[in-house]
Amino acid sequence: MNAKLANYTNQVKARQLQRTLYLCAKGSQTRRFHALYDKMYRPDILWEAWRRVKRNRGSSGVDNQTLEDISDYGEKKFLNELYIELKEKNYHPQPVLRTYIPKDDGKKRPLGIPTVKDRIAQMAMKIVIEPIFEADFQGSSYGFRPRRNAHQAIAKIRKESKRKYWVLDVDIQGYFDNINHEKLMKLVEQRISDRRVLKVMRKWLEAGIMEDDSLEQSLIGAPQGGVISPLLSNIYLNAMDTIWEKQFRHLGSLIRYADDFVIMCKTKQQALEGIRVIQGIMKKLDLTLHEGKSKLVHIWDDRDGFDFLGFHHRKFPVRKKGGHLFYFMYHIPSKKAMKKMRKKIKAYTSPRSKLHVEIGELIDGLNRKLQGFKNYYQLSPMSKRWLNHIDWYVLERLNIFRNNKKNRQYKHAYLQETAREVHYRLVKLAV
Repeated sequence: MNAKLANYTNQVKARQLQRTLYLCAKGSQTRRFHALYDKMYRPDILWEAWRRVKRNRGSSGVDNQTLEDISDYGEKKFLNELYIELKEKNYHPQPVLRTYIPKDDGKKRPLGIPTVKDRIAQMAMKIVIEPIFEADFQGSSYGFRPRRNAHQAIAKIRKESKRKYWVLDVDIQGYFDNINHEKLMKLVEQRISDRRVLKVMRKWLEAGIMEDDSLEQSLIGAPQGGVISPLLSNIYLNAMDTIWEKQFRHLGSLIRYADDFVIMCKTKQQALEGIRVIQGIMKKLDLTLHEGKSKLVHIWDDRDGFDFLGFHHRKFPVRKKGGHLFYFMYHIPSKKAMKKMRKKIKAYTSPRSKLHVEIGELIDGLNRKLQGFKNYYQLSPMSKRWLNHIDWYVLERLNIFRNNKKNRQYKHAYLQETAREVHYRLVKLAV
């Protein structure tokens, strides 16, 4: 009970600090904050940072120290040592550990995993400085921000589609790997003048990357995987958001989620002008557009659509009373999302090591995956058709699992038997 009360007290104190900083930043767009470093190592902030890092889980960094190791060592003792390091300015981050995750196109996405200690320090700084920059962020940005999510961005697309029929679908080539450190730091310095905070932030950016026991210098980029990286990436692209909102909003509506964004325009001429504007802004930020993935889409009717945030956005015909045909924007799971979900389901049900598991236990595990898929993708009645495909694929995989478990040959009649037996225990996606 005492631990829960302490956690709650730390959360309240952290929120109070964040609210104060946000209101100060919102009250003056030119104010620069010079006394932030001492707040970063406040015991309540470090405890809240540790709680959030532990909640997010994650693997170890180059020192192989895990969250469990810290719990065994003693959380209080570990945080006290970090407190002393930060207070006495003896804190030095370690390189990030390079790891790769497979992408749907067969390529691999590079991640940089900081040590647990560095993640806690980054989270502490994020708690302190995030509200300052939140006061400046534009309403067009939805990714990795408090109280903002992908569904809000999709709702904005649906609203704008009623009067804007040209969509500029933009992809930035290797965004996180090409962030210019000097330009990023200049953007940070517009709000923060505390040299101690800036010094630590630069250390994180220049900590280097450890891959196969060799250290590679990080002269540009903010490695994906770091706690502070999403905030820094938003600060960097907020320059684009601000320029667009102040000078080019008349061309169309910008909707951005992290490094992915679309611009919705009324006319083709506005869209073409928007392309030139974005190219100019990207050049100033030392970034380039991915020509193969960026495209211009006409969404007047159902002939074309675009993928964004895992959805395929397209207008579908709906016939109203009186025979009038209208086109309404719907959001359905993209082909890539459907393929990825089938791959997850197959990977979960196919290993022979799971044949000893009872089918009820397997279903419980599947339900956890299916519930998340349903919560994200079931936005409109049109999604039901695609979610039905996943429902039937799940039953097919369960039938294969049951046949392998019972060493029986595949039979359609047995698929129906399995469906009747387990369907009531599955999360029904298309409802």
